[in-house]
Amino acid sequence: MSFRKVHLRKLLAAFGSTEQKLITLLRADIRQELAKAVGENKGGGDFHGPFWSDAKDYVLMGSDFVQRTQLRVQANKRRERLYPSLQNGFVEWWENKKRFNNEHIRPFPTAIKNHVNFPDLDATVKAENFMGLSIGDGDKRLIYPYFSESPPLSADHARIGLWLLSTAFPQHSIEDFRILDVLRGSSFSVQESDLTGNEERTFKQLFARVLKRWRDLREEY
Repeated sequence: MSFRKVHLRKLLAAFGSTEQKLITLLRADIRQELAKAVGENKGGGDFHGPFWSDAKDYVLMGSDFVQRTQLRVQANKRRERLYPSLQNGFVEWWENKKRFNNEHIRPFPTAIKNHVNFPDLDATVKAENFMGLSIGDGDKRLIYPYFSESPPLSADHARIGLWLLSTAFPQHSIEDFRILDVLRGSSFSVQESDLTGNEERTFKQLFARVLKRWRDLREEY
């Protein structure tokens, strides 16, 4: 039951989807879970993981991102359409950020990974695979990627996503977090999307709606 233990990025995409798009997303998830249950692997592995690994190497090691992307596409033609677009969106965002910040950048030395349980919903949201950066004399940037082609990440959903991250990682300041809509090269922080105080209630309401729709559809299979 993957939507009862779901990655934040996947859940944010569900929150922003139209009803028709949400049904398509949930049905695909259900079919994948059923295939796994009988030992079939139809998911094709982690589609975005290799891209995000290359993006980190580009930022932290100066690797040739274009060449890496070309090699990824050659290795798997399923990546041919989206990988170059993801690369372009990321590079545009990163180069714009660098234009305003000439400070030394190095890896943030601690792995960032946690989850938030919602006992009243019998569900868990996972947050992992950040790009962690130390900037200058000690500022941190903990960048969480949103990969979905559709829907774009809205400021409202980014705000409740930032709330979830601050709940998952109370040892870090919420001001250190960014959620990056990679394809569109847009990042969100509390500086642009300040919390209003109703984020937990809104998050739970949206999550409950998605779970109910998932359970209703699951009964058809």
